[in-house]
Amino acid sequence: MMAKMIRMTLVVATLALGMVVTGGARGEPEISPEQVIRETSELTMKAIKERREELKANRQALFKLIDEVLLPRWDRQYTGQLVMGPYWPKASPEQREAFITGMYRKLLDSYSDGALEYDSEQFRVLGIRGNPAAGRVMVDSEVRLQDGTRVPISYRMRIHEGSWKVYDIVIEGISYVTNYRTQYASEFRVKGIDGVLADLAPYLD
Repeated sequence: MMAKMIRMTLVVATLALGMVVTGGARGEPEISPEQVIRETSELTMKAIKERREELKANRQALFKLIDEVLLPRWDRQYTGQLVMGPYWPKASPEQREAFITGMYRKLLDSYSDGALEYDSEQFRVLGIRGNPAAGRVMVDSEVRLQDGTRVPISYRMRIHEGSWKVYDIVIEGISYVTNYRTQYASEFRVKGIDGVLADLAPYLD
């Protein structure tokens, strides 16, 4: 049950990033971060609803749809830097890019199927913490699971290249970045950077 809940809520969290957020004339985002999360949940799930049966039968098409939604809205490099921690400055640019890509694709591979179980009515934005003018905020939301359980989800966002982008998701107080940083820290210590990249190699083809 716990594994399914984590899988479901992370799917909801990532699908809420599916709207293009363009910068204004001065490089400032044209809509607020909570609007990004609220509006995109509905728009993205509309696309999935129209193709649900096709996507059930074609996992690659589902993977591609979610990738197209998520990739431009996630600050992958900053997330990768936070996850690698002290190993980031030790890695070459090529190693950094390989780690970022491998970790991102592994995430999609693990959770993309859960998108077919999700309905946008299960998702609600609660509010925002922080000062948008400072370029960093946290958007709070919750998802209602089919058994009625309400799970809190928060998005850490920052302005990057004129757009609000997510760099961390916090589910029930557990940070995606912190969780992965702890996991990979032990792997980096034991295997080294090249060893970790070797484990991610299946996701780099």
